[in-house]
Amino acid sequence: MFFSRKGKLKKEFDEKLVNLIKETKADLQSAKVFEGLVDDHNLHPEVLAQRKAIESVHFYLYKEARIRKVIIR
Repeated sequence: MFFSRKGKLKKEFDEKLVNLIKETKADLQSAKVFEGLVDDHNLHPEVLAQRKAIESVHFYLYKEARIRKVIIR
């Protein structure tokens, strides 16, 4: 009775995790494109730091999905 919610909650949070991974992947790709387009050397370190921050979040979420054994489709 009490444990029947466990599977439903896991499925719900796994779906949220997959959606976050997809969003961060899109953000990461757009950050890489933007970094390639920037020619201003004063702005470049900020753009690089922003891309690395997005990249670290994306890989953390991906690692968490591997630990939870979530299938990303």
